[in-house]
Amino acid sequence: MKFNLFRGLEAVTAEPTSATTLTMAPTQVVIFTAADTSSSNNTEINKNDMFEEIKSKFLNEIDKIPLPPWALIAIAVVAALLILTCCFCIIKKCCCKKKKNKKGKKGKDGFNMKNMQGGELTVGILQAADLMSMDSGGTSDPYVKVLLLPDKKKKFDTKVHKKTLNPVFNETFVFKVPYEELGGKTLVMSVYDYDRFSKHDVIGEVKIPMNTIDLGRPIEEWRDLESADQEEPEKLGDICISLRYVPTAGKLTVCILEAKNLKKMDACGLSDPYVKIQLLQGGKRLKKKKTTVKKNTLNPYYNESFSFEIPLEQMQKILVAVTVFDYDKIGKNDAIGKIFVGSKATGLGLKHWSDMLANPRRPIAQWHPLQPEEDIDGQLASLNAKK
Repeated sequence: MKFNLFRGLEAVTAEPTSATTLTMAPTQVVIFTAADTSSSNNTEINKNDMFEEIKSKFLNEIDKIPLPPWALIAIAVVAALLILTCCFCIIKKCCCKKKKNKKGKKGKDGFNMKNMQGGELTVGILQAADLMSMDSGGTSDPYVKVLLLPDKKKKFDTKVHKKTLNPVFNETFVFKVPYEELGGKTLVMSVYDYDRFSKHDVIGEVKIPMNTIDLGRPIEEWRDLESADQEEPEKLGDICISLRYVPTAGKLTVCILEAKNLKKMDACGLSDPYVKIQLLQGGKRLKKKKTTVKKNTLNPYYNESFSFEIPLEQMQKILVAVTVFDYDKIGKNDAIGKIFVGSKATGLGLKHWSDMLANPRRPIAQWHPLQPEEDIDGQLASLNAKK
């Protein structure tokens, strides 16, 4: 703050002496005439009259509105609250929007690897630090996905750590791979920001060609995260299903006809696909059915029908989820892709359902492109959260 201090000059009074002659300068006198006073008073009166006139006009206009005074006050309060709410939303959107395109340091990832013993590679995800904030609150919900390229079937995910940029994982994963094949593989550790209702955003990744490191001793080190490659969406294949509804009997028939161009899931370049059908309402699974397994094919033909009893008044609340799995005799069956149809679906899922209801008793067939299971699960969770 800048300020100045000025010291006022004191009046000097000369004490008269007997030999001093006192001389007085003429004093200037300002005289206000009656005319000046009356003009200033008239100006003030005119201003007051103008204010009173505006005030009376405003009150008259309000009196013309056929509403009691308390209703007018309530409307004014609601309007003020709406304006404040809009201003708050605009400020929040401008200042706290998600930082997906933020440049700069993405963070670093700490990991370790141990010797190959019995054809096993042990990878430990220790921790990450200084991650990029991906959420509006200035934090992220990170987890790490680990896989050994070019095999995308075998992959591991760490647990999700909520609202942190410096997560500590301390999780270990084991890849079973012959030592002589290890040199042609690449270890990929991708850090993602978990989102319950939409696709998970990649924060960064670390790629390590296995022919560039010495596994003769345990390795533990930090690596800076790099930008993840923006890959085209992976093609999972297509599935053809038929829907038929008989309103009088309250009977819904789902027929799994065939699938084509499915993703290769086995080492031999084929898959062992089967299809699971789930009847959902309000996020709860009412019934489930599944087809037979078709061995060693990417273009299976099923032509298998499944019937469900659903009253007409419940049809607007029902969703049918269809998932294609690769059967594995030893391990877990991996999902190849998934779709869902119903009145709350979008795109082809909604169109197929609407065509079925518009043509009762007639089977309506439609091809659907398969989507990643986690994407469809996110959409279903979002629909349930809106209730």
